[in-house]
Formats: sequence, structure tokens, C-alpha cells
Amino acid sequence: MSQRIQSIRGMNDVLPADNAAWTTLERAAAQVFGAYGYEQIRLPIMERTGLFKRAVGEVTDIVEKEMYTFEDRGGESLSLRPEGTAGAVRAGIEHGLLHNTTQRVWYAGPMFRYERPQKGRYRQFHQFGVEAFGLPGPDVDIEQIAMVARLFRTLGVTGMALQINTLGTPDERADYRDALHAYFSAHADALDDDSRRRLERNPLRILDSKNPDMAELIASAPTLRDYLGETSTAHFNDLCAGLEALGIAYEINPRLVRGLDYYTRTVFEWITQDLGAQDAVCSGGRFDGLVAQLGGSDTPATGFALGVERLIALMQAQGVALADTTPQVYLVHRGDAATARVPVLAEQLRDAVPGLRLRVHAGGGSFKSQFKRADKSGAMLALVFSDEEVAADEIQIKPLTDDRPQEQVSLNAAARRISELLGAG
Repeated sequence: MSQRIQSIRGMNDVLPADNAAWTTLERAAAQVFGAYGYEQIRLPIMERTGLFKRAVGEVTDIVEKEMYTFEDRGGESLSLRPEGTAGAVRAGIEHGLLHNTTQRVWYAGPMFRYERPQKGRYRQFHQFGVEAFGLPGPDVDIEQIAMVARLFRTLGVTGMALQINTLGTPDERADYRDALHAYFSAHADALDDDSRRRLERNPLRILDSKNPDMAELIASAPTLRDYLGETSTAHFNDLCAGLEALGIAYEINPRLVRGLDYYTRTVFEWITQDLGAQDAVCSGGRFDGLVAQLGGSDTPATGFALGVERLIALMQAQGVALADTTPQVYLVHRGDAATARVPVLAEQLRDAVPGLRLRVHAGGGSFKSQFKRADKSGAMLALVFSDEEVAADEIQIKPLTDDRPQEQVSLNAAARRISELLGAG
């Protein structure tokens, strides 16, 4: 017996009935990002494995456990991208986009991590990524946080909470790492297996543990802010002041460290109480050393990633109005002369009524069967076109969603009347 074909676990189809939310989000994101002067860049979904090891960090769950990595026929190790920032930096260096200039870019598409699939966490998931290069001050950090807030407002999403923190510079973080190592070493018996493994290689990652049994121990650990210098402290204070000036509420979370090694200074997360355990919808921060780390010149940078599936789940949970993708008009037809003319007529109507969602019946059948499909499509209007209408140079317009009478109009007047009826509906 042949095996039943189905999608790979954790890699999901988006069916037509579910696509309206995706369309709504994609349109809103492109509009908002463009309004802030960010330009779209399209990146490959696969890179050399070494890029992610250098960028994300070898001592991370992503690199150690989660990447889809394979050797191609040429013997080169390649990986499906687990995140987008490394590829954006690689593209900027490779194409000279970051040399003595500033860049604001955004991208969208699938990312891949081998995780245990659950609601809000998939093996193929989608993100919007936004990156700004060459801008060192907290002003661009504030701009990006404000941009996300505007996207939420544009979509009609409510109840989002902003958490922020600062990770300081690499030198400040090194001093803090030593303090953490000493603290957790003194409580080694209370550490779980993951935390013991991280203790020697990157004790900062212990703060990112989701193990509830370690919550009290982590809460009592030293805080990074006690190890910040004047410049990092000023940067963070200016960030807070800028958010307050914009009326953006925030909470300082000293345990917010992010799961990637390249972050410096500002880190932030937008979280919600409406999605259960997978509460982070948007995460980001500053990564000033990454461009140089990957072979470019010393370039300040900041950015964020927004989880598409999680935001769509939130939109659906909150009943956000979605883009209407159902047809507005369904064209039924019968007779050889009418059927031959329908393709031209349909294109003329689409030209004359911008944005018109017109579905033309295909596959033959009686008017009765065609009208059943028209009703099922959700269209507001049916256009009736037979050989008799061809001879009279007319078309019939039949409302499907109310009791207005059917009309017969000339073909020359059809586009205008359709616009009027759709507007009235």
C-alpha cells in the first residue's frame, strides 16, 4: 500500500480560506515599513552553514540543535536559514551596501528550525525582518519600536506589551559574564542540564531558561545594569526618554537577553497575553559588532523580527478586520457567441473598475448550476451574459446578497453601474 502523502511535520499549508489574514498583514507591513523609508530586500533561504555559526553563535540552541544542515553535492555544508539578520548582513557586505553609508531594509519569508512543533512554534515559520545599518544612536532604536507600534495600530491589534533591556557592550558583558559564572557556580546543584552546559560556555544564556524550577535562582542573579559604563547607560536612558516622549509604555526586564549572541545594548520584545506560552510576537535589538564580525567594516546596526504566524493568530483571536479576498462579481454565461466573448468582456471590466474582483464561470453547465456557484462564491453581484445579450449589446446584473431587482444595462454602461452597486453595498 502506498504511503499517504502529507506535509512535513511542523511545515504547514496556508489554505485559501486562511489567506486573508496573511494578505492583510503583508499589505499593512509593506505600507508601514515604506512610510519610514525602509526598502525591501529579497534574500535566499539557504546560506553556508559557517555564516550562521559566526553570526548566531556556536553556543546557541539554534546552531547546536535546530538548524537544517546538509552537505551538497560539491561537499559544502549548507543550512536553511534559521533567522534573517545574518543573510541581510552578508548581502550588505557582499554588494557594498554598507560602505560609508546608511541603509534601512526589510525582508519577509520563511525561516527553518528543527523544534518540537506546537501552536505558535513551527519548523517552517515566517518572519518580517527589519534592519538599519550605519546609525549608532538610540534614535533608530526608538524609530523601530515606534514602527512596530504603528503596525499594530494599523492592523487593529491591541493589548501588546513592550519589554526592553540593555546588554551593554561586549566588554561590559564580559565582566558581567564573569559575575554570572561565579554566581551560578555557587549554585551549581540547582542548575538543570542545559544550564550546566551553558555555564562554562555562555552563562548569560542561563538567564533565558524557561525552566520554572530555576525562576527564583535566576531572579536573584546579578543584573547587567550594574556593569554598564557611562555611554551604555546614557544610550539606554535616551531610549527610555524617547519612548516616553512618544507615549509608548514599556517595562524594563533585566532578564531579557535574547537567544542570539550578536546583540549589544538595546534588546526588546513585544509580548501578548492572548497566545499562551508563545507570547513573544516581535523581538529585536542592536547588533553593532555583527557586520565587522562577518568581515565588513565596523558598522552599527539594529533591527527586529516579527513572527507572522503568531501575529496572525493574534489577529484572528482579536477578530481583526481582514482583507476581503472573495469575488465581488461572478460572471455566468451561456451560448457559443457569449462564451467566446466573455474573456474580452471580463478584461474590459477589470480595466474599467480598478481593483474589481471578478470571477468568470468556467466548466460549462446550466444557468441554475452556475448561479449555485455564484451564490457559494460570496459575490455581491452576478453578471448574466448569453447570446441574447450579445445580440442586444447588453448585460444583466443580478444582486446576490439583497433583494434589489435585476437590471439590464448596455455593455458601455456596465462598468459604471457595477461600481455604483458595489459602492452602495
